[in-house]
Amino acid sequence: MSIFSRLTDIINSNISALLDKAENPEKMIRMVIQEMEDTLVEVRSSTARVMAEKKTLTRRLEQLRAQAEDWEYKAELALSKDREDLARSALAEKAAIQSRVEATEADLFKLDETLDKLDGEINQLQDKLNDARARQKTIVMRTRATSTRRDVRKQLSNQAIDNAMDKFEHYERKIDQMEGQIDSDKVEHRGLQAEFDELAREENIDQELRELKDRLKSK
Repeated sequence: MSIFSRLTDIINSNISALLDKAENPEKMIRMVIQEMEDTLVEVRSSTARVMAEKKTLTRRLEQLRAQAEDWEYKAELALSKDREDLARSALAEKAAIQSRVEATEADLFKLDETLDKLDGEINQLQDKLNDARARQKTIVMRTRATSTRRDVRKQLSNQAIDNAMDKFEHYERKIDQMEGQIDSDKVEHRGLQAEFDELAREENIDQELRELKDRLKSK
């Protein structure tokens, strides 16, 4: 496949369609970008060669035109010297050179058309390349995010995690039991203390009653 055919295929390609069909979009977009970059380098090199060829043809055209003018001058000189035969020969040379001038002009016209087409296609390819590079960043981020989510899901479905969670719940239940036992001990302790407090109050009341009786007797 020639570079121009490949360039046309790339420009006309639908990147979105390629990515939709790809099993690995990230890898596909890298390949597309690499192909575009390589093609862009080749097309620019071809453009440089065409421009160099245009300069060569332009110089050749200037030389041929100068030669044609020189033979016309020689024809005029021959006529001025009454040498019609030499004038005819000079004009024949001019005619031959003029044919080469016309052919060179046609070649230059074709080169200009080729350069215009290449410039337009280079711009289109650059736009495609910029679009692909922008998509590459998005695709890489989405691929990595998807991979992370997949890894997390695998971890969440891992039997080891389930076992760890079961152990965690078991320890939580043991802690709840221990806390319940502590609360029960506190309640029992408070009940015993309340009995002693009640005995102390009754003792105080009995003491106060005895003192009251003694005061009444003394009167």
